[in-house]
Amino acid sequence: MDLRLLAVIPALLLLANGPAGANADLTVVVTNVRNARGVVHVDLCRQAEFLKDCKLLAEAQAVAGTTIVRITNVPPGEYGIQATHDENNNKKVDSGLFGIPKEGVGFSNDAPIGFGPPKWKDAIFGIAGDKTVTLKMRYFTGARGPKP
Repeated sequence: MDLRLLAVIPALLLLANGPAGANADLTVVVTNVRNARGVVHVDLCRQAEFLKDCKLLAEAQAVAGTTIVRITNVPPGEYGIQATHDENNNKKVDSGLFGIPKEGVGFSNDAPIGFGPPKWKDAIFGIAGDKTVTLKMRYFTGARGPKP
C-alpha cells in the first residue's frame, strides 16, 4: 500500500466527521417538578426554532422535585431550552383559558414569562463543550394529569 494514502485517510476522516470532540453532552437539571407523573420533555433550540419544533430533544421519566434530562452529541453554538412536564404523556402542552399552560413549562436561564412566552435574548446560552444547565419548572394551574 502506498504510504502517502495512509497519511491522507485520517485527514479525510476528520473532514467527514468534524474535529474530534467537537460535539458535547448537555445535562439539563429541571427543578420544581411537582410530581412523578408523565415525562419531562426538553427541546434544545437554535434561534429560528425557539418556541417551535426543535431538532434536538430528549425526555426522562418525571421525578418529583428534580428531573435530569441528557442530550448527547450537541454541536457547538448558541441555544435556548424549552422544557415541559407532560403529566398525562400526550406529547403536547395542554392549555386552558387564554392559552395558559395546564402543565409545567420552563426555559433556559429561567427566562421570564409575562403575558406570553419568553424572548430568545432571555433564554440564550452557549455550548462549546460538555455543559450542565439548571432551570425551574413553572406551573400556572393546580395539579393535573392522570390519577396515580
